[in-house]
Amino acid sequence: MCLLERVSAWDTRHIRCEANSHRDSANPLRAHGRLGAACGIEYAAQAMAVHGALLAETDSAATSQRPAMGYLVSVRGVTLHVDRLDDLSAALSIHAERSGGDSGTVLYSFTLHAGPRLLLGGRAAVILDAHGLALPQRSATTPPKS
Repeated sequence: MCLLERVSAWDTRHIRCEANSHRDSANPLRAHGRLGAACGIEYAAQAMAVHGALLAETDSAATSQRPAMGYLVSVRGVTLHVDRLDDLSAALSIHAERSGGDSGTVLYSFTLHAGPRLLLGGRAAVILDAHGLALPQRSATTPPKS
């Protein structure tokens, strides 16, 4: 599912994307005939993922490594300034700013706007290549520990 239409600007710390999919009646995030404002978090997460891919593409020329897969593990301080997104006529502008991190985690702050109107904002944490953090899988023949 790709909700974003274009990247309008980006650098090593920021990305700005645009989307019109919030008005699409077939938007996969719609429920009960509406697209709630909290769905804006998915728009922001997709912008963060695109930012990571763009950074990895620039780095991969030097390192020949495949991009790290990221997992959104936390959103904090989210403030919703509207109830829904599907009734907005203006395009969504999604801005994410990388505010910190290391080789295993990335921290972002994000906002969504429709024109000058702030729709929501918050912070997110992403873990990169989390497969190493997975719990060991139990076999079907091994009884659970009590």
